[in-house]
Amino acid sequence: MYHIEYAALNYYHSPISDECLCIGVLFHNVTTGQRDFKYISNFRRFHAFDDEADIDAITKEFAAIPALYIADGHHRTAAAALVGQEKALAHGGTHPEAEYNYFMAVCFPASELTILDYNRVVKDLGCYTSDEFLQALEKDFEVTCMGASAYKPAQPHEFSLYLDEKWYRLRVLPGRFDENDPIDVLDVTVSSRLILDELLGIKDLRRDKRIDFVGGLRGLDELKRRCDSGEMKMALALYPVSMQQIMDIADCGKIMPPKATWFEPKLRSGLVIHKLS
Repeated sequence: MYHIEYAALNYYHSPISDECLCIGVLFHNVTTGQRDFKYISNFRRFHAFDDEADIDAITKEFAAIPALYIADGHHRTAAAALVGQEKALAHGGTHPEAEYNYFMAVCFPASELTILDYNRVVKDLGCYTSDEFLQALEKDFEVTCMGASAYKPAQPHEFSLYLDEKWYRLRVLPGRFDENDPIDVLDVTVSSRLILDELLGIKDLRRDKRIDFVGGLRGLDELKRRCDSGEMKMALALYPVSMQQIMDIADCGKIMPPKATWFEPKLRSGLVIHKLS
């Protein structure tokens, strides 16, 4: 049995689309005969459209959008495409109206999505002591001890390190990344290459058991808690990527690095089920 959850798509806004496509709710004003678009923030409520005029109005709005960008669910989208190909082969060819050609997605205007930091916690420092690790960081970063008070990165190319009950500010030194490369300039790439890979030997973020990830919605206190409990040795907080960076990377035909973004809002799973057959 296949189960594929929502993919979150985003797009450049338009005056009407910002109102009607974010949640997809359309109201027919019976007094004026006009179709009004209203913003509804209740994600527990669904409206089905079976009126041809309503469907036509929404279809025209979608047609006016030049591109949709996958904001969350890249792997689910790829899995849905593979499932469609497998089922097409099993049925002797592609049938355009078959349900396996489609997957669930929700569209948000870029202005309605929030990208939070997606932070890292690491179990050990490899071969380094804490002092040796801080000294090794000085090769590529300006390292400043910020004391016991939580410190959040204030700008791109600035990181927050929590180690041995102290917070440190890390600022990338000049020449450590290619400013003309939209992938290399990302803080997630910089930290993965200069800290996780070169110093700690963590090369596969998806499979290495020494590292875990904490969405920014849980705050810096969660990073501190996991380190102070002894579960993890250090935490690294990142400045969030921008929506424009994500779109620029897609427009260049490139792919975001793994574990790079944490999007809000997130839809509840299981409210809608799409049967593939």
